[in-house]
Amino acid sequence: MGKHPFLDGLKLAPIPLTPIRHGLVRACENGLVKASGLSLPVGCLCRIEQDSGATLGAEVIGFQNGLTLMMPLGESALLHPGARVLPEGTPGMVPVGDAFLGRAVDGEARPIDGLGPTERCEHWPAVGVRTGALERSSVRLPFDCGVRALNALTTFGEGQRIGVMAGSGVGKSVLIDMIAHGSTADIVIFALIGERAREVSGFVERHMAGPERARTITIAVPADHAPNLRLRGAMLATSMAEYFRAQGKSVLLVMDSLTRVAHAAREIGLLLGEPGAARGYPPSALATITRLVERAGNSASSGGAITGLYTVLADGDDENDPVVDTARSILDGHIVLSRALAQRGQYPAIDIAASLSRVMSDVAAPDHIAHGRELRSLIATLDANRDLVLMGAYRAGSDVQLDRALAMEKAINAFLAQPTGQIAPLKQSVADLAALLAPTPAR
Repeated sequence: MGKHPFLDGLKLAPIPLTPIRHGLVRACENGLVKASGLSLPVGCLCRIEQDSGATLGAEVIGFQNGLTLMMPLGESALLHPGARVLPEGTPGMVPVGDAFLGRAVDGEARPIDGLGPTERCEHWPAVGVRTGALERSSVRLPFDCGVRALNALTTFGEGQRIGVMAGSGVGKSVLIDMIAHGSTADIVIFALIGERAREVSGFVERHMAGPERARTITIAVPADHAPNLRLRGAMLATSMAEYFRAQGKSVLLVMDSLTRVAHAAREIGLLLGEPGAARGYPPSALATITRLVERAGNSASSGGAITGLYTVLADGDDENDPVVDTARSILDGHIVLSRALAQRGQYPAIDIAASLSRVMSDVAAPDHIAHGRELRSLIATLDANRDLVLMGAYRAGSDVQLDRALAMEKAINAFLAQPTGQIAPLKQSVADLAALLAPTPAR
């Protein structure tokens, strides 16, 4: 019989011979379980044994007056006083490794794709490995996202953190699908946090098939899961990305959505008694966003990079929402999707005037930057005078810039639009931009 890595790992694993200490459930109120007899660090996972024979997972989120405060990872309907609480796993660590490539897992790294358990894996700190500021090298290489409007007008770089900001139903998920398919990253990690279960199954069906599967990992924690499990899913995805970056690989981390992560952190903060500040968000919830985003970027020591793509849901299309404002201040660029453009049938509905890449000047050629500014100016002129033109109050010849923009309007709209299954490489996008703005020869 041939060797099996999973069995070899079990053979090499040490056998614990020390007594196993357990605690007892003392109270359960408002989704918070209190247990006595345990001394465990925050973030440790536990298993609660119930009289029915079923077990309930829980995570330590604090301690108070000799009691350990835990949040269940599932439903606590059959939980009873006196149930035994047993610690399990390695506190503060999450499983990572090549064994997860081509797999779909939940927030506890358990497979949900029906392909059996993952084989031997390594461990990585759930909160990441803190490094010095100079360990993060500058963004110098362009990142090809496969979307013509973004490649040409908001060119991204490897190691950049980008936000996709929009209200509900404007096309965020479709756009990240296009970017994931068109990117040239070595590893693509999807973190579907707080999404509908129907979207999760459809997403896995689209991305976990074909040759791209070998470079893809999906971590899915739907909206009906516990808030701490949703938060663990976001940390697991980021830890996976850090592991592959440490190997010198280029990683695309797609998190959909950062707002749902903030909602989960808000639930935990309010449960622990933290006062709500900005529109009900306690300070710890907004700090969670900053900590997650700051873990992406380039590594000077390994040469690897994590390019982060984070969707941000603007509640009620409010661009001043606390999560949107916090994300915009910490990210290296943002893509704003416009509901008005979507209603006019332009997809992807990218608002070029409101979108920005802060590293474009470092990764694009001077001619490319000049052409991008020129097209942005034409688009801004069209937007500023749209009502005037529609009312018929504009007389041709009054404004040379507006005359040019009106003459090119159809060509500009065709340039910005792109079918879902089409990929526009970076070089081709730059060439198309130059051709669009080239002067028309006189007849």
